[in-house]
Amino acid sequence: MTVVGPFGLSVRDQALEADVQAGLAAVEEGLLEATKSGVPFITEAAQHLVRAGGKRFRPLLVMLAAQFGDPYAPGVVPSAVVVELTHLATLYHDDVMDEADMRRGAPSANARWGNSLAVLTGDFLFSRASRVLADLGPEAVRIQAEAFERLVTGQILETAGPLDGRDPIEHYLDVIGGKTGSLIAVAGRYGAMMSGADERVVETLTHYGERLGTAFQLADDVLDIASDSHESGKTPGTDLREGIPTLPVLHLRARAEATGDPDDLELCALLDGDLSDDDRLAEVLRRLRVHPALEQARRDTVRYAEEARATLAPLPACPARTALEELCDAVVHRAG
Repeated sequence: MTVVGPFGLSVRDQALEADVQAGLAAVEEGLLEATKSGVPFITEAAQHLVRAGGKRFRPLLVMLAAQFGDPYAPGVVPSAVVVELTHLATLYHDDVMDEADMRRGAPSANARWGNSLAVLTGDFLFSRASRVLADLGPEAVRIQAEAFERLVTGQILETAGPLDGRDPIEHYLDVIGGKTGSLIAVAGRYGAMMSGADERVVETLTHYGERLGTAFQLADDVLDIASDSHESGKTPGTDLREGIPTLPVLHLRARAEATGDPDDLELCALLDGDLSDDDRLAEVLRRLRVHPALEQARRDTVRYAEEARATLAPLPACPARTALEELCDAVVHRAG
């Protein structure tokens, strides 16, 4: 059993391990090549997050999905590069919107160079993703365009908040389906499609990626509260401090509204206060870590991961399918 990639997926098949490792190594080379510019400063800024590392979750999914066709087909690695470049570009923009100081254990681009340059660097990465994408054909371009529309729509919906009368939890799940699920679904779709897999396989892995993407984000929500380390690449409580309405907080607020429990109402009031104070944040984290709302968010994470696993049923039994099933376990383990 070998662990592949920073995400920590265990691969038990040597041939699959070799294919995935080779594919991810080629993706790293492709990312560095795609982020080079004739202007040294642009190269430095564009490669800031590439060199900071990351889980490479989306490229990993591309490589596993490609196993259902020809994993060495010429479009597989470039499509993984496209997906990861798009993801990285959104991180530059997210950090500006969230006024984040750190990303992946390093100063964020906006903290280092300012908001304007961070936004422009994200735009540069989008342009480079489009350039790679252009060589993959019009169908790949259409798929990326549709996913990007969903991604941006999710971000807009998050910023605008739920309409009056809309359940905030349902709204939030729609948001992360767009912001996170859409691009991870594309990873599964590209991997299968570029490898020449059967259309039914392509559809299956697209649906799998959508559900796994939601589970992946919900696990991050849990980690932001439950982790004492930097497992999520951010300091615990970062989302709370930035006022991001993650699922455990939404469950807490729903419970407080429904029951009027004084302790829950007090915790909501603390969340609505100034969490730039370290002691106040520590108190909120301490109370949330033992609150039923956090366990409810864990159960939701497991539910989406199990839905992802169930979508794999039509696929033939093989090492790649086993690895995709174990990827569901890995996502849930992060929230454990």
